[in-house]
Amino acid sequence: QVQLVESGGGLVQTGGSLRLSCAASLRTFSACTMGWFRQVPGKEREFVAGISGSGGSYYADSVKGRFTASRDNAKNSVWLQMNSLKAEDTAVYYCAAMFAGGAITIKWYDYPYWGQGTQVTVSS
Repeated sequence: QVQLVESGGGLVQTGGSLRLSCAASLRTFSACTMGWFRQVPGKEREFVAGISGSGGSYYADSVKGRFTASRDNAKNSVWLQMNSLKAEDTAVYYCAAMFAGGAITIKWYDYPYWGQGTQVTVSS
């Protein structure tokens, strides 16, 4: 059974930083594309960042230059470093996994495996 467990959310002031973690119970973790998504009530889940098994990454325009995704395949873990946080970054953040042959997709419905989410609140 696949499990993804996020941690690291919390309350931070505008301009601050947070680092989200996601631990995965996947035998073939190194073959997975990992995605970070976020969602606010009443809106569709939004792509934030993706990282392929080999470490290639892709970011939403809204977070480019502020957020960095990384991974350690030996630890079955991925991270999302979030800097220069803005009030509009407030959301529940989810990590997700898919087998995509090295590609990164931004569509949430392409990812079959999801974590439980962690709340990030940025106060202005």
